[in-house]
Amino acid sequence: MPAEWEPQAAVWLSWPHNRKTWPGLFRPVPKAYAAFVAAISRYESVRINCAATLQPRARRLCERAGAVMERVAFFDHPTNDAWCRDHGPLFVRNDRTAEIAVTDWRYNAWGDKYPPYDLDNRIPPLIARRLKLRRFENDMVLEGGSIDVNGAGALLTTEQCLLNPNRNPHLTREQIERNLHDYLGVETMLWLGDGIVGDDTDGHIDDITRFFRADAIVTCVEPNRRDANHAPLKENLRRLKTFRTARGKSFEIVELPMPKPVAFRGQRVPASYANFLVVNGAVLVPNFRQPPRDREANAILAHCFAGREVVPVDAYDLIWGLGTLHCLSQQQPA
Repeated sequence: MPAEWEPQAAVWLSWPHNRKTWPGLFRPVPKAYAAFVAAISRYESVRINCAATLQPRARRLCERAGAVMERVAFFDHPTNDAWCRDHGPLFVRNDRTAEIAVTDWRYNAWGDKYPPYDLDNRIPPLIARRLKLRRFENDMVLEGGSIDVNGAGALLTTEQCLLNPNRNPHLTREQIERNLHDYLGVETMLWLGDGIVGDDTDGHIDDITRFFRADAIVTCVEPNRRDANHAPLKENLRRLKTFRTARGKSFEIVELPMPKPVAFRGQRVPASYANFLVVNGAVLVPNFRQPPRDREANAILAHCFAGREVVPVDAYDLIWGLGTLHCLSQQQPA
């Protein structure tokens, strides 16, 4: 599986339509999503899973948002929800032949929390068929947001998610690692502990810790000892300092602040700057209408991804669905 910063052919999305995902606050979501589409389209192609009946309005919203419509394509692929990172295919590339293929894992809506998810499970085969790509199917439950790879054989994940009994209770840790080795080319597993408060995915890695080079990692920290995120993020940082690259060296570690706690109707949501999306020539960073923190996070990620433009994307309305930019997207390598 290539690293996210490697050349991409497109970014796949699934158009938001499930009002239960943003209970009582769905109205601004399609417009915010269209702005996200527009931001991606300035750098590369956007391919959107979207039932035919939803496409006319979705297209109008993207046009109004200023999307480069020549780079936006809609596919009549109905979905249950919008989280393409988790229900979409994980693309892999053959290093010898450069062939791109699809790996298709089982999706159970984060431990059967939000049924139905039958349409979401059909997305990988639909995309593989449409793109005429080989598809490798695995019955293990795996979401794209639960892993992050460096393109050189290392994979970051959390015990809270991959070892959760609501995913693969029949598999041992070693069997899970073997599946990731066989299907994604993983040589080194880097296990962190728990994720952040409010994350209904049981600790997805893309809300806390990400590679930004093969030998470098950016990770969230919370200095406020009274904040519930302080202890798990401190423990994750401790583990990261013990990890080694394939050459036996320590990873460069860059600390990323958390936004101030964000809550809707008394419910804290998993707002995180680590949920950024890397595209060709740019990094799209979720911002949460917290100017000082937003600016600080944007600057840190600009330093990490030197040479790429940092594009802040307002994710305030999106986060009520408990995810933002990375959760909503899945890159297709070139």
